[in-house]
Amino acid sequence: MPKVLLREYYELCPGGVCQDLLTEEEKQQVANGMVIMTGVLQKADTRNGNGRIYPESVLKREIDNYQKCIKDNRALGELDHPEDSVINLKNASHMVTQTWWDGNTVLGKVKILGTPSGKILQELINCGVKLGISSRGLGSVKENNGDTIVEDDFQLICFDFVSEPSTPNAYMAPRMMEGKENVFSKADRINRMLNSITEK
Repeated sequence: MPKVLLREYYELCPGGVCQDLLTEEEKQQVANGMVIMTGVLQKADTRNGNGRIYPESVLKREIDNYQKCIKDNRALGELDHPEDSVINLKNASHMVTQTWWDGNTVLGKVKILGTPSGKILQELINCGVKLGISSRGLGSVKENNGDTIVEDDFQLICFDFVSEPSTPNAYMAPRMMEGKENVFSKADRINRMLNSITEK
């Protein structure tokens, strides 16, 4: 099957921050004006609102590979989902600083940037706008007993901030990505292979 853009939506903690997930240093940074959001980023082996299931092995591999982006301060995301599979630096609003597993759930911390889009995001947060985090990735799917299973070719791109959809599938409809079969550069593919080798 052809690869499509897969986007999933999750709500953040009430008010955007689960205080018990922040370190004392991060709580101090928040007290000094920095905005750090926390909450659920993704879930494995769980049928989501649009019927898709991400197998744990696929999601674990992609979250493991995503750690290099986090380490290199490249785990950027945008405000709203763009129509393509490229992260546009001029539209970057936030940076994922940490992810970890709790059972089959991926939790994370996200720092809001001082960019134009980041300032819009911060103002929305300050005004109490209900926001969620949504993964963006490229991959194919297969149908299995009424479920849509994300296949092994899935590649996680980033996590974007989105408003709560007015309908369950408003932001999750797959879109064909013509001419963009592989979103990773040769260097990224080599890094991903090295990551998998060094973890064994």
